[in-house]
Amino acid sequence: MKGARLTWRQWVGWTGFAVVFVLTAAALVWRGDILRAGLDPQVPFQTYDPPPAPDYAAREAWALWEAKAPGAGDVPVFFVHSTTYDGGPHWNAPIGERKADAYLARVVLPNHAGPFAKAGPVSAPRYRQASLYTRLTLRDDAREARAFAYRDVEAAFDAWLARHPEGPIVLAGMEQGAELIDRLVKARVAADPALSRRLVAVYMVDAVIAAEDVPEAVPACTRPDQAGCQVAFSAIGEDGEAGRRRLRRALVWDQAGRLVDLDGRAALCVNPITGVRDGGPTQVRDHAGATNATGLEWEAHPALQGGLITAECREGVLRHTKARGESFRRGGSWADRRKAMPYNLFYGDLERDVQARIAAWRAQSDVLPSRQSNNASST
Repeated sequence: MKGARLTWRQWVGWTGFAVVFVLTAAALVWRGDILRAGLDPQVPFQTYDPPPAPDYAAREAWALWEAKAPGAGDVPVFFVHSTTYDGGPHWNAPIGERKADAYLARVVLPNHAGPFAKAGPVSAPRYRQASLYTRLTLRDDAREARAFAYRDVEAAFDAWLARHPEGPIVLAGMEQGAELIDRLVKARVAADPALSRRLVAVYMVDAVIAAEDVPEAVPACTRPDQAGCQVAFSAIGEDGEAGRRRLRRALVWDQAGRLVDLDGRAALCVNPITGVRDGGPTQVRDHAGATNATGLEWEAHPALQGGLITAECREGVLRHTKARGESFRRGGSWADRRKAMPYNLFYGDLERDVQARIAAWRAQSDVLPSRQSNNASST
């Protein structure tokens, strides 16, 4: 017995269903590639006309201008924010791009500049950041765009230093911002003994830094009570393959100011919970507190959840246990999930760390003048 033949309408219906099914499956499989292609500026960087440079004498060029939280100290902080601009028409974001600025104010500043607010007034420049697209490809155009962003950070740093010509300072950055801080430290701070003596600490969060290129003048922190050193880590969770993939794709600044492949070299990891380079796993009781501060006003201090995770530096990245709870889940668009975390697992730890290093810097500064005067009297 022969089966009933399909009608023309049924043929059309089944064919349409098959086409939709194939297209849907393809979109799911290649969704990342499709969205990534949509962020490509489609113009070589060499012929690209970048947006106008910001004027760092104007407050509009700063996302935070000497912003002081209630009860804050007097140590100024220079903070460089992470990637907030997706891409599309530009390799480097125009200053004042609406969507990027909204993400910066709502997510990045309260979560990632917030831990340094107790130190003193925080300043965070807007800059012609390299787009998210440049972090999804290893093309030379993307490297040039990332290098281009540095000129704004250095100009902002000069303007900030002019406002703070003496006394202790803290430098901090997140993701792309941390990488630019790394270059700034190599090019400007480590090369200037007077400036390096003023340095309380450098914080480079969610960034891969080549351990062998860390300058002697600004070494990695090996004690929690050490001043003038750098805390750098790339947090990856417990996924070993994700950590290896991040290191394989990492671009780092060499001593000549070039972006080069990490190429199998060791990456620097200072555990923010202990304040010590490498070391063993922490205990739950050591964790000072995680938070989701998204949407919080600058003047408000977030509630912290301590004793939530453990962490350990392994193979150049910071492995940490998973934080449970709705507050610590990633959401948002495909692009947002590839930006800085919309929460901070180490908020309390970084807050505690910077206070300890300020105390260490002050103790060290009190000792040095007395030693110098004693040496002078003995001669």
